Amino acid sequence: MSITNKDERLIESWITLSGIFKNSRFTTGLHYNEAIIMNIVYKRYLEDGEGIVSVKEIIKKTRMLKSLVNRTVNSLLNQGLVEKCEHGDDKRVVHIKCSKDKTNMFLSVHSSSLSHAQNIINIIGEDDTDAFIRIVDKLEKSGYSI
Repeated sequence: MSITNKDERLIESWITLSGIFKNSRFTTGLHYNEAIIMNIVYKRYLEDGEGIVSVKEIIKKTRMLKSLVNRTVNSLLNQGLVEKCEHGDDKRVVHIKCSKDKTNMFLSVHSSSLSHAQNIINIIGEDDTDAFIRIVDKLEKSGYSI
């Protein structure tokens, strides 16, 4: 039976995409959630030279449970990849930043992810890559979550 209904095709595509993007293989060297949080912190570091991010921001961006973010941040702290820091007036808000002496470890993991991304760009092309990014951005801006 051929799938023609767009709802069904979208679900089928999502399942296929989930199989292609195996979490553990895309971020070799760190657990998936660790790599996601490190990517957020590192991106902020590239933007402002400090990389200070609140746990609250991470929860909002990733939509992970607070307990999962806290566990993952603690794991990153134990590995020395991030460190806690004070930022702003509210001392109740936990902030983290990249540990500069451990940034190279993250960058080696990140370079592997970038290599996977480049392979995908080579397969689907620049236009479809731009369309994919635009679609994901649109979904994020809508606030939609499953």
